Amino acid sequence: QVQLVETGGGLVQGGGSLRLSCAVSGTIGSGYTVGWFRQAPGKEREFVVSIRWFGGGTTYDDSVKDRFTISKDGARNTVLLQMNSVKPEDTAAYYCAARQGLPDRRAGPWDYWGQGTRVTVSS
Repeated sequence: QVQLVETGGGLVQGGGSLRLSCAVSGTIGSGYTVGWFRQAPGKEREFVVSIRWFGGGTTYDDSVKDRFTISKDGARNTVLLQMNSVKPEDTAAYYCAARQGLPDRRAGPWDYWGQGTRVTVSS
């Protein structure tokens, strides 16, 4: 079992920055991927970015590439999402997820989910 707890959401002005954290606990071994998804009101949950737990390989959606950065703090078992140059269209609930296997842009194949943290970007 893997437990995920997101923190760091809030209100930010367009063009500003925000950092989300995902605290990871439980049994997460080699072969796992941790990622971030987001879901705006009335829309489907969409892939944002992921990182391989061992190795650190990353995968970004084009919509956030060059603006968002995912990283892992191994000492604290935390995955960070640094969001820069945010836009109103980044407004959504952001979810941390984990799966045993390679990154997958579909939400269905992910095994574990956090409760989500809301990000609102004002224009």
